[in-house]
Amino acid sequence: MKTLILGIGGMTNGGKSTLARRLHQQIPNSCIIAQDTYFKVVFFPQDDSVVPVDCSGFKQYDMLSALHMDKMINDVDLWRKDPEAYMNGQGLNKEMKTLTADKGVFVLIVEGFLIFNYGPLNVLFDKKYFMEIPYDVCKERRSSRVYKPPDPPGYFDGHVWPMYLRNREEMMYLLTFPKEELLAAVYEDVCQETEIVEVSSSKSNEGVVLHVLFNCHNCVQL
Repeated sequence: MKTLILGIGGMTNGGKSTLARRLHQQIPNSCIIAQDTYFKVVFFPQDDSVVPVDCSGFKQYDMLSALHMDKMINDVDLWRKDPEAYMNGQGLNKEMKTLTADKGVFVLIVEGFLIFNYGPLNVLFDKKYFMEIPYDVCKERRSSRVYKPPDPPGYFDGHVWPMYLRNREEMMYLLTFPKEELLAAVYEDVCQETEIVEVSSSKSNEGVVLHVLFNCHNCVQL
């Protein structure tokens, strides 16, 4: 059995989740682990102390300390030990494809804004992709989304963007593409890796998918 772990990182509202879902739809025997589902506030919604507050009064969500990374790495390890059993446990057995059953190729797509900043997780990725968008686009997207709790006034410029810049500097071994190229790149890499996905560049976002699929294909063959 062959396994491949993809890391899709990048800034808030940069398209990580969208790319991960697109890949999952096109890669047989794949599943997604999303970092956003491991915020401590998700596990302890009534405990405000799980998320620290800075001197400006902003909640520090954009830090590893705000996340249950031990739980996340545990789930990744469960997948590594037995991808098929993990998918069955997550109710994904119906999504498993028979096209790669004889090859035993399973792909884990890990997406999140700090996945490359956590050492024990960072070393597990076979391929890494980092998505970036301009400041003004990021701010506009952030303001158009509904968060619980909602962002307080000045939160983006006072916390979100500065933390993104700081976290980005800490990341190592990153591969950055414009969004269109990244989607095509991702798809192409995995396509060649598994030899079961058709490459399509008819849509602008396909560039990223194609590139990743291509790289995944090469990794599986090694």
